[in-house]
Amino acid sequence: MSIAPIGAFAGLRELAGSVAVLPPTPRMPVLFLGHGSPMNAIEDNTFSRGWRTTGNDLPKPHAILCISAHWETRGTFVTGMEKPRTIHDFGGFPQALFDVQYPAPGSPELVVAAQATVTARHIGVDHQWGLDHGAWSVIMHLFPKADVPVVQLSLDRSLSPQAHYDLARELSALREKGVLIIASGNMVHNLGVIDWNNPEGGYDWAVEANERMKEMILSRDHDSLIRFRDQGVAFQKSIPTPEHYLPLLYSLGLSDAREPICLFNDRTLMGSISMTSVRIG
Repeated sequence: MSIAPIGAFAGLRELAGSVAVLPPTPRMPVLFLGHGSPMNAIEDNTFSRGWRTTGNDLPKPHAILCISAHWETRGTFVTGMEKPRTIHDFGGFPQALFDVQYPAPGSPELVVAAQATVTARHIGVDHQWGLDHGAWSVIMHLFPKADVPVVQLSLDRSLSPQAHYDLARELSALREKGVLIIASGNMVHNLGVIDWNNPEGGYDWAVEANERMKEMILSRDHDSLIRFRDQGVAFQKSIPTPEHYLPLLYSLGLSDAREPICLFNDRTLMGSISMTSVRIG
């Protein structure tokens, strides 16, 4: 990964120190999207239609900040390039999926705003990553013209679940500067025990965990969701590694108690994948 100080990028030196480059707006919604298979990018199915319907109901943002399960780092970084590449970070799929390009521009203004907004930790700038499939495979359905700038925020693998949630609390100020924040992962995600013969439905433990997570989301029991490792066997089987679950904590940390919560794409697939998605605000 290539890291450079903020002044190394064209236009960022002049913007540094001025968050006013992103003007105030009405508070933007927050999304947690269960992204599932990369094939959802090119298939017309329940999930892609759910994302398109949601996109049609969103105000157009100045920029998008996306937290994807598929970019883990040591330290916290944002993508700083003017033209982020479309990353095909998967294998064994049809050529049509590898042919997809999502040429959304980057946003130096959002990079500066994110760094200025977060004071509890340093946010570095990455000039190599781009947009992985956790980002482009869902954003392309929300904004198919690729005309909204997109910046990715990495998942710092050294942080605790509480620290990820706290980082999201700081980032929430960006919602009032026209930034749509999208967290992309899966609440239940255990690839090791996928049942390829069961495309519809989940194991008992996966269904149990998904139902309990939804109850906690709707009741705003964020503490229990942060302490997901203490929630019993169903949660342990559903979250064998945390990277697909942690984006959910970002969406919750970005919210407040007054905002409406809507669940959609609420299905469990192949035994051990939940596609449940959340809109807040």
